[in-house]
Amino acid sequence: MATHPYELTLSWTGNRGSGTSGYRDYDRSVTVCADGPEKLQLSADAAFRGDRSKWNPEQLLLAALSECHCLSFLHIAVLHGVTVVGYEDAPVGTIVQEGIGGRFTNVTLRPTVTITDPAHADLVPRLHKEAGAACFIASSMNFPVGHEPTTLVSTG
Repeated sequence: MATHPYELTLSWTGNRGSGTSGYRDYDRSVTVCADGPEKLQLSADAAFRGDRSKWNPEQLLLAALSECHCLSFLHIAVLHGVTVVGYEDAPVGTIVQEGIGGRFTNVTLRPTVTITDPAHADLVPRLHKEAGAACFIASSMNFPVGHEPTTLVSTG
């Protein structure tokens, strides 16, 4: 069995001078760094007093699920000889707030995949199922991750 560790650093940058002296006294801004990529500016969702111009944890979870499925799907497509020339997704997720906490209740990935061979169009939904099973992130969630895929065939 292979293991792959992942590391990053996270720094809260929202101290306005008085720290967390009150709920409204601090900014929810955070910076995330990892070896390689540029710094990622984060905050809470605007509904939770965050900065709408920065990524929030809920969006990042959707992005992680979407990217993992995409990369898994592309790999599965290669294994099945399906040529993909386009892939877009518009994932949606729902959280339920319960007191000061909450949880995701579901996420639906809505990928639109463009392939070159119309004969493979009927195979694509099966590839999404395989990709869903292969995705490390989706396999780690305690809520359903659904798929509403669309398949297009390139005309040129």
